[in-house]
Amino acid sequence: MRKQQLVAGAFFVGLVVWMAVPRDSQINNGQAADASVTRIAVLREGTAMSESPGVMTVRAERIASQAYVEKIRVRGRTQAFRHVEVRAEEPGRIVREPIPRGARVKQGDILCEIAVDNRQANLQESLSREEQAQFEYAAALDLQEKGLQSDVIVAQLNASLEASKAAVARAELALRNTKIIAPFDGVVETRTVEMGDLLNIGSVCASVLDDSPMLLIGLVPEQDVSGLVVGAAVNGQLLTGETVKGTVRYIARAADPVSRSYRIEIAVDDEYTDLREGITVELMVEANEINAYRIPSSSLTLDDGGSVGVKVLNNNNEVEFQRVQIIGDETNQLDPGIWVTGLVSDVTLITVGQEIVFPGQTVEVNFDWDL
Repeated sequence: MRKQQLVAGAFFVGLVVWMAVPRDSQINNGQAADASVTRIAVLREGTAMSESPGVMTVRAERIASQAYVEKIRVRGRTQAFRHVEVRAEEPGRIVREPIPRGARVKQGDILCEIAVDNRQANLQESLSREEQAQFEYAAALDLQEKGLQSDVIVAQLNASLEASKAAVARAELALRNTKIIAPFDGVVETRTVEMGDLLNIGSVCASVLDDSPMLLIGLVPEQDVSGLVVGAAVNGQLLTGETVKGTVRYIARAADPVSRSYRIEIAVDDEYTDLREGITVELMVEANEINAYRIPSSSLTLDDGGSVGVKVLNNNNEVEFQRVQIIGDETNQLDPGIWVTGLVSDVTLITVGQEIVFPGQTVEVNFDWDL
């Protein structure tokens, strides 16, 4: 047993000595490794790649800030400018075929017509009483000038005349209200009565929808509403695939008590005449104008902490990581890109190969840039 322990101890000591003694092969291998370290060269976008096997290339371009109008994305819907139910102001039976649903009407067009019944007779009676009151009052004035009529009688007759005029006005209004008319230009959306139906005061004849202009309604979060102004341009895409344009016409001053968002209304341009109410729409509302950078989306990368950013070159040709905030994108298929903030002044952005370089690394710059 002791012999085995001695053998094991001797083997261990020999192994330690072998590991501690330097060997020429290790030194030579280290020199060879140093000699084969790959160099990193930075090329301008569009230049030819290096053909040297010992040179790795990345691409970069010089970018500067540009004026960018921020866009706020809002989910909304289409809504008519106004939509009202037209109601009867006089009771009566429908004696004329009501206007059909979907018909386009002008202000003043007849929607429903109620039977005149005794309203014309009431008007004639009121006109006769007015005429009588007018004669009596004129005669009283003549007698008053001769001192044969008291002021009290004259005042009573004047009151009777005015009452008769009011009766005539009421009778004319009642007769006029037998025709229920459109309050504005629009489309008849619903019709609730038919020929022969009996309407009471307040009964609905039809509803009229004013679609000129059609509105786009949305709710803007409280953190974004300060960047909006009345008159701002808006682009919208309907759920049906149609695209529309308009301008902001109203921004609420009070927030919705549930969502804490602010209502905005956008008036659609006149060229869009076939929109329907209630269609979902995604709005891009122009907000503040700021300085931002347009970069290719492929240049984005992450640091060790997971922050989104890009890699750039400083004045010493060293790689730096700078965090950015994405504020918008462009869907141009020929030249796509994204807009970011967070960069300072003009920068040399590494656009291709940013994953093979690291912050603090010095690279070779093979082109003449004013850094």
